[in-house]
Amino acid sequence: MSTATRLAFVLVSTIVLVGTAYSVAFHTYLDTSNPLLTHLPHPLSKTHRFASKGNLLNVYFIKQAWAWTSGAFFLAWITGTPSTRSFLRLTRYLTATVTWLLFTAWFFGPGLFERVLVLSGGECVLSIPNTPEQLVVPAEFCHTRTSVSPHTHPALFASAPDSFLPGASDWHAVPRLRKGHDISGHIYLLTLSVLLLTQQLGPSFSLTRWSMPHTVAVYANIALIITWLFAVGTTSVYFHSPGEKISGYLLGLVCFVASQVPGLLIARTTL
Repeated sequence: MSTATRLAFVLVSTIVLVGTAYSVAFHTYLDTSNPLLTHLPHPLSKTHRFASKGNLLNVYFIKQAWAWTSGAFFLAWITGTPSTRSFLRLTRYLTATVTWLLFTAWFFGPGLFERVLVLSGGECVLSIPNTPEQLVVPAEFCHTRTSVSPHTHPALFASAPDSFLPGASDWHAVPRLRKGHDISGHIYLLTLSVLLLTQQLGPSFSLTRWSMPHTVAVYANIALIITWLFAVGTTSVYFHSPGEKISGYLLGLVCFVASQVPGLLIARTTL
């Protein structure tokens, strides 16, 4: 592990631990797995900009984190010299991408994040406007992100009291998985991104001179890494329970280690 990667590891670890401890000590975090709270604004959103899910960092960067990370990676990879534009670096990125897809999008059906949430006691719930009540529906409606309403799926609402049903005839909503252990996907992805980008800059730092395009690419990567570290801090302070943040961090480390395996196998076969 290079000096830069070790530094990134120390920074991410420190930010997650300090941010999580702060969130517990000062009660700043929102338990996003609690169905009674998750659809409400963060209690601090009016006084703390980054406690709002609608802040620019979250909307334009964190929610598109892997797209930004991918763009930064390929910008540095393409503009590098032939010696730094190695297949090994590409295998690390591709392996990390596969782990991201398995956890967030697909694992023989729902992604692993959703599977863990269900196995740990999560339920597919529907929040009805102007009431704290929750309607539990079959999990497949959450897995497929199907919009439901009393008109389109009357059987789901058959046992619900009249006071529970929304008044608007055109009302519909998409149920969400709540309760259970909701691993922090943001902490996971940001941890993985910081370590991956820092590692892939290592060969560039060994060069004596950079071309102008590569100089721009390196500084763009550094700027994004700093942005991701800041985002790790805001997520650690304002969102998810402590256990969910720590599990997201540990999972990010595991997936980063997994991204090194193909390179190690390739190196062994060439000996």
